[in-house]
Amino acid sequence: MTSSTAMARVLVDELVRGGVTDAVFCPGSRNAPLAFALHDADAAGRLRLHVRIDERTAGFLALGLALRSGRAVPVCTTSGTAVANLHPAMLEAAYSRVRLLALSADRPPQLVGTGASQTVVQDGILGVPTATASVAGGDAHWRSVVARALAVAGPVHLNVPFPEPLVPTGPDAPAGRPGGAPWTAVAPVRHTADPLPLDPAAPTLVVAGPGAPALPGVAAPVVAEPSSLAWPHALRAGPWLLNDPALRPAQVVVAGRPTLHRAVARLLADPAVAVYALAGDGPWTDVPGTVRAVGSLPDLTAPDGWLDRWHAADAAASAALDAALDDAPVGLRLARSLVDALPDGAQLVLGSSNPVRDVALAAVPRSGLVVHSNRGVAGIDGTVSTAVGAALAHEGPSYALMGDLTFLHDTTGLLIGPDEPRPDLTIVVLNDSGGGIFGLLEQGAAEHSTAFERVFGTPQDVDLAGLCAAFGVRHVRVGVEDLVLDGEGGLRVVEVSAGRAGLRAGHAALREAVVAARG
Repeated sequence: MTSSTAMARVLVDELVRGGVTDAVFCPGSRNAPLAFALHDADAAGRLRLHVRIDERTAGFLALGLALRSGRAVPVCTTSGTAVANLHPAMLEAAYSRVRLLALSADRPPQLVGTGASQTVVQDGILGVPTATASVAGGDAHWRSVVARALAVAGPVHLNVPFPEPLVPTGPDAPAGRPGGAPWTAVAPVRHTADPLPLDPAAPTLVVAGPGAPALPGVAAPVVAEPSSLAWPHALRAGPWLLNDPALRPAQVVVAGRPTLHRAVARLLADPAVAVYALAGDGPWTDVPGTVRAVGSLPDLTAPDGWLDRWHAADAAASAALDAALDDAPVGLRLARSLVDALPDGAQLVLGSSNPVRDVALAAVPRSGLVVHSNRGVAGIDGTVSTAVGAALAHEGPSYALMGDLTFLHDTTGLLIGPDEPRPDLTIVVLNDSGGGIFGLLEQGAAEHSTAFERVFGTPQDVDLAGLCAAFGVRHVRVGVEDLVLDGEGGLRVVEVSAGRAGLRAGHAALREAVVAARG
């Protein structure tokens, strides 16, 4: 067997031994040894292979698989720009602490800098920890490199220079440890933290984002983002109440990485509020630099009336929201009805622009769902592919809610070959023909109307039905009142049309309704 083929087979064998169950592959010539090794592992039932022709799509597909499964997922590319196309997904994985493994083929090192075709400096190209497997290292080196890569808690880049020949010949690759054991067994590292030195009896508020624990039964009001595990225990109208001076806390505990609401940012920057952060796997969130300590959450004893005051405000605001939502922008109504209609055990992937905010502002928090959103760096790219990957790793039906620009940005996520695993995924697209979120920001003010539509609204008139037909994906167009989740299964797109003209006024009306309900 050629040295390149032997190395590729050992690398794939060790990945499987280390717990990898899915791998994503993009075709190329220099990564041909890995192509054969992955194909054979898939045929033997050792892993599930997903082939894609677009590396950016492949990166986000692997991200979705890793996000839902919690396992490391390799995405394999050839050399050159193919590797660079993984950068957006690797960035999201880095800031979301997702175990994404870029497995790139490379030219032999002596060709770098010589003008050789499809040859760039690949070490460090993705800005994450990088390991290199050398063909001269031999079996123990190859397996050890894989073990180290799999031990990284977040994304990692394994770069493999393959000399020619690149097709298999000769004897089998050397065997690993007996019984299918990994070359190096790495025990999970458990972190412990001292309790936060806060006042457990002071009026406390918890704000939670992605990465936060569930926090059931905590003696404090919880305002949580939908992709936080704490969301089922959160106040429904919490984001609307953060500016109420009667509900101002003495201290705030930050759990995970909350980034959605400007009212949260203002609260954390208030010098009159003591801010603490829960210890987690990665760095704590502290945008204004106000966190006093990082640690575990001690038992809290809410002062008399504190929880009652918040719960009464939440009930009044929720009733006002429900009454006002009947005339609210379509996106908010769609968010409320979709979350309410999802079956227990469903998974929901939210676009990181307006959809995740619409769910946070309008939906009733509930248990029985798995909710994800790419909020690590909060880009809209790769959302279709992330949803496909997450659906393929989920046991049960999956749904995604995204805007039209997010959908169009990743249409190659719909390109799934006839021999590839297909997801049980319904993608709900709120089509408001452009970038609705900017109408809610400073750019959407009336004084900027001359420039707004072209450079922020970015209108589009793509026929989504025709686009889906080109990809062989089922499509249906419905009104928000007619949304029905029929449980057909498979991959389909549900398009809900909306306008953008009333977004700013609609959100303002909801704020006024909440203020009026509070008296």
